[in-house]
Amino acid sequence: MTVETVVLLNDRGEAIGTRDKAVVHTATTPLHLAFSLYLFDVAGRVLMTRRALTKKTWPGVWTNTCCGHPSPGESPGEAARRRLPQELGIEVGELTCALPDFAYTATDASGIVENEICPVFVGRLHPDAQVLPNSDEVMDWAWTPWEQLVAAISATPFVFSPWAVAQVREHPGHPLP
Repeated sequence: MTVETVVLLNDRGEAIGTRDKAVVHTATTPLHLAFSLYLFDVAGRVLMTRRALTKKTWPGVWTNTCCGHPSPGESPGEAARRRLPQELGIEVGELTCALPDFAYTATDASGIVENEICPVFVGRLHPDAQVLPNSDEVMDWAWTPWEQLVAAISATPFVFSPWAVAQVREHPGHPLP
């Protein structure tokens, strides 16, 4: 089994080392590199996913299409392309970085802290793509118009991951032309 590592960062966002992902997320999680991805269909709807109940943090909450951590030497965009087939069985063509400097810190009900610099990407899913979620990662998924997502996050932010809430609030207009 391959050990998944995360890239640790200093306050300037520079890589300063790595740590095993299985042990990095604690009540004192160090700053590390991540990514978030939002995929849209040809109708402009965004693919939202609900995290599996077995996830260590924020189980069962709705979140963006896919998120994760780049491996050492891998860019956040490359990591998004790697993780998407693993989580949802799909691939994406062109990605655009909508929020390159997004960063957040949040504490899960279990006391585990996320502390990430997390560039946010957007892309379009091929019309013929079939979503095949990995049940270890995703328990449900839905296509939703961006405007409805913005309204849902405003009305019930507790239903969504804290990073999705902050990302959508930071980019309330549709992120794709």
